[in-house]
Amino acid sequence: MNFPPRRCHVFVGLAGSLLLSALPVTAMAKTAPEAASGASQRTFWSSLVLQERRAPDVWNRLRKGFRMSHETANPRVAEWLAWYREHPQHVEQVAEQAKPWLRWVTRRLEAHQLPSEIALLPFIESGYDPTATNPGGAAGLWQFMPGTGDAMGLSRTAWYDGRHDVVAATDAAMNYIKQQADRWYDGDMLLALAAYNAGAGTVNAARNAAANRGDPIDYWHLRLPAETMAYIPRLLALSAVIAEPEQYGVALPSIPDKTQFAQVDTGGPLTLSMAADLAGVDPQTLRDLNPGFKRASTRPRDDASLLVPAAAKQRFLANLATLPTAERTVLNRYVVRRGDTLSAIAARFGASVNEIRQENGLEGSIIRIGQTLSVPATTLAQNGDHR
Repeated sequence: MNFPPRRCHVFVGLAGSLLLSALPVTAMAKTAPEAASGASQRTFWSSLVLQERRAPDVWNRLRKGFRMSHETANPRVAEWLAWYREHPQHVEQVAEQAKPWLRWVTRRLEAHQLPSEIALLPFIESGYDPTATNPGGAAGLWQFMPGTGDAMGLSRTAWYDGRHDVVAATDAAMNYIKQQADRWYDGDMLLALAAYNAGAGTVNAARNAAANRGDPIDYWHLRLPAETMAYIPRLLALSAVIAEPEQYGVALPSIPDKTQFAQVDTGGPLTLSMAADLAGVDPQTLRDLNPGFKRASTRPRDDASLLVPAAAKQRFLANLATLPTAERTVLNRYVVRRGDTLSAIAARFGASVNEIRQENGLEGSIIRIGQTLSVPATTLAQNGDHR
């Protein structure tokens, strides 16, 4: 086989591009023609090696922002490293759940100048599920308690819970962590994260107790609730796994380092089914991107906004510009059918009988076939707007 003397080929595959570069290696030397003459030709062929250039990926961006010591030799961290090694599927499953959100969270950490290891906290807090709730009252991707969420500006109304809003809650979580670090701990991130989990009062009391014992008052010497004792080691172990997943048998899903969604102003209230029509996407897609809405609609305000897939942004805005004002609503329309009762309609939409009465000026429960009712939109609404 004859090889062109001065030509390099670039091969592009699914995993990225393969480039030829001049680094010494013997493998490629075996492919050179043994009859090649001259020292220069032998040097050229014996110096070629295939190198992989990885496509831009969120995991690479995340790793570049790692700034914390992962303390892999610490017995408490090592215990979690062993657990992750035995349960690689756990990391992989949560990583899949993180796909829509991980880039946004990582970019916000960059903006706040915080270690990107914090992007892995939702792995522990919520499994990267923004709809997650805890019997103790915590909710959302970052598991804010109601009082803490209120203090951080995450409003809760009959229409909306900011703790489930990934965009709002992410910035609130980062502001909260920074506040803890700056106010109490001179920027010590481990103590700030412990306070995020257990509360500053608990951490500060543990530091005072450690000082009284004559122990250091850093995180590793504190006697904290069991959950908080495991919280930091678990995060550091997970960070070590993400840094070198192949060492722990973990296959991370590919997440391109590109915008996943866009925040758009709606210029007024909209049901999510109407917004989905405007964007040309499935209504469930908008529900998944906007878990802060308690009902299947935006908040009933003129400055309402929502998230749409990035690829659908321009289509949404173009169609929104032509939408008649009369069609803007946060109410579903339902035409009464034979056998319907007000209580059955309320149950179908997840609304209350009183809400339907108020919206339609009804004093009792009598409705008639063919009558059109306005029903408050809720996340339990089925089959669009029921027009």
